[in-house]
Amino acid sequence: MSVGNVSERLVAQNLSSLALERLEKAIMEGELGPGERLSESELARRFGISRGPLREAIGQLEGRKLVTRVSNHGARVVALSKQDLLDLLEVRESLEGMACRLAATKMTDADLDYLAAMLSAHENSDAMRQGRGYFQAPGDGDFHQAILRACGNARLTGMLGDELYSLLRLYRHHLSMRPGRAAEALKEHKKIVDALRARDPDAAEAAMRAHLRSSRSAVEHWMKDEEFSE
Repeated sequence: MSVGNVSERLVAQNLSSLALERLEKAIMEGELGPGERLSESELARRFGISRGPLREAIGQLEGRKLVTRVSNHGARVVALSKQDLLDLLEVRESLEGMACRLAATKMTDADLDYLAAMLSAHENSDAMRQGRGYFQAPGDGDFHQAILRACGNARLTGMLGDELYSLLRLYRHHLSMRPGRAAEALKEHKKIVDALRARDPDAAEAAMRAHLRSSRSAVEHWMKDEEFSE
């Protein structure tokens, strides 16, 4: 393969990655809401990227269940019904409670120090200080993802991380902005870290489940003020 071809391939890969990053961010931060149509031409203008990489990014998000194709209407951001969302939250409580139980006996002191530092950064973020919400970066900057990675169960990690977390992040941004919820969530996260530091599986699972039940309650209150499909 010539140097020119290699260079062209690298440029294409970089553009595809950029398109995926920008599209996912727009969806997760609510710029593109649940059920909204994804116009390749409009998104290309918005992001300053050609339609080819955007088409590839849409396909990747479709594979992760964040985008769906509707007959005669093209690609849209997935929209969950009330029951879909509540069902996911019930599944999450069970699975993530187990992940936290497992992590209690497997996390190292360094892992726990990392969690504590992460929560300190969250607490001192501009958004938290200004009361705008509790926003977490995906991957290494996400409290729940960090615990999940430490649980040591690949099957559980796949079940939570590959689809469920992505779907819930569609609504997590909005929920974190509900008055008072950000401060409550941070306190709940700190209780989880305390239980993990105590190496107490029962307490760790209970703290995680309590946190997720509080999140579910916030969702139910939010639903009273929002339109959802049935």
